[in-house]
Amino acid sequence: MATPLLDRIPALLHQVAFRRFWTAQTISFLGDQVSTIALPLTAVLALNASAAQMGMLGALASLPNLLFSLHAGGFVDRSAKLRRIMVLCDLGRAAALATVPVAYALDCLTLPQLWAVAFVTGTLAMLFNVASNSMFAALVERADYVAGTSLTRGSFSFSWVAGPGLGGMLVQALSAPVALVADVVSFLTSGLLLRSINPREPEPTKHKEPSHIREGLRFVNRTPVLRAKFLGGGFLNLFYTIYFTLFLLFIARDLDLPPWMIGLALGLGAIGALAGSFVTGWFTRRIGLGLTFIAGSILFPGALVLVPFAPSNHWVSFGLVIAAELLSGMGLMLCDIAGSSLQQALTPDRFRSRVQGAYLALIHGVRTAGALVAGALGTLMGYRPALWLAVIGGVISVLPLLLAPVAGMKTLPDQAE
Repeated sequence: MATPLLDRIPALLHQVAFRRFWTAQTISFLGDQVSTIALPLTAVLALNASAAQMGMLGALASLPNLLFSLHAGGFVDRSAKLRRIMVLCDLGRAAALATVPVAYALDCLTLPQLWAVAFVTGTLAMLFNVASNSMFAALVERADYVAGTSLTRGSFSFSWVAGPGLGGMLVQALSAPVALVADVVSFLTSGLLLRSINPREPEPTKHKEPSHIREGLRFVNRTPVLRAKFLGGGFLNLFYTIYFTLFLLFIARDLDLPPWMIGLALGLGAIGALAGSFVTGWFTRRIGLGLTFIAGSILFPGALVLVPFAPSNHWVSFGLVIAAELLSGMGLMLCDIAGSSLQQALTPDRFRSRVQGAYLALIHGVRTAGALVAGALGTLMGYRPALWLAVIGGVISVLPLLLAPVAGMKTLPDQAE
């Protein structure tokens, strides 16, 4: 009988190297997500950005993943200097973000500067995530993949919900540009933690690009579950990006919620992500890993339908945003933990960074498109109809998983070759 998930998590956290890696990764992810609200709110509140300008900001944050992720995966596999790469990415993001509060204090902050900061931090976040995926495999035994993924992907998913909420509250307390100082501190802390570990890093591969990249893409294409995960994740992220790009504009302008309400609603919604991290193991044991992945892929976007229902009443809108974030956060955890565990189990070590790089290229590439589409839809349709479209499209994105042999996967599969 398999060891229960909750029994393995304390054992993993007892390992000093993994605990520091997980803590650094969690802090870094949280910093990324605080930026996702602090940078846009800086554009909205300090520079009065339009829907089209907000779309450009979101597009530039995701564009590096489209341009560089495939090559980053090959670079990480060939260099195998995982810790050094991750530390430099943390330091680089801290330096880039520090320019925003400095420029704001000097009264010379501009939208082009925000766009440049979004592009630089997006590039470094992408490289950090590619390297961290391989670092995970270097630190965690295969038998502990689900437990380890519950922690690492759980903290990533939690940051998606808690980070914007924390960012909103920091914006309310400090102003949007000054709130980015917290991001700078988070990345410096993450870098120091990573410097303190000495992992067994993988051997560098010797293949050259572009054949190196093509091998990773062929592996994904000939693995039905990974192919379905990529397709479903691509559509889901496209529609979620449309939703989130317009979400802040909708609740700040149409619903007229103040920053403290926005931050508090998103922060309280993080409880759903916490609940999801605890119940994912229970779901996987009861209905299987595949069905948990599918259920989360429906709940994550489907719960957001409550937001375009919101009326102009502050308190009713506040409650609906909280409920949407609670349920969506739980769905995100189910989807992300189960899906990431399947990807880790199916992918051999020699393809790991390339597969993760390909996934980031697809996911964040469609986020670039989604941010631009959101700007156009918000201008042409208005915020509420565009949000409806985004939620419906997000739910439909589960179709590739339903058409692949995902539902029948009860436990971790063998590596695909």
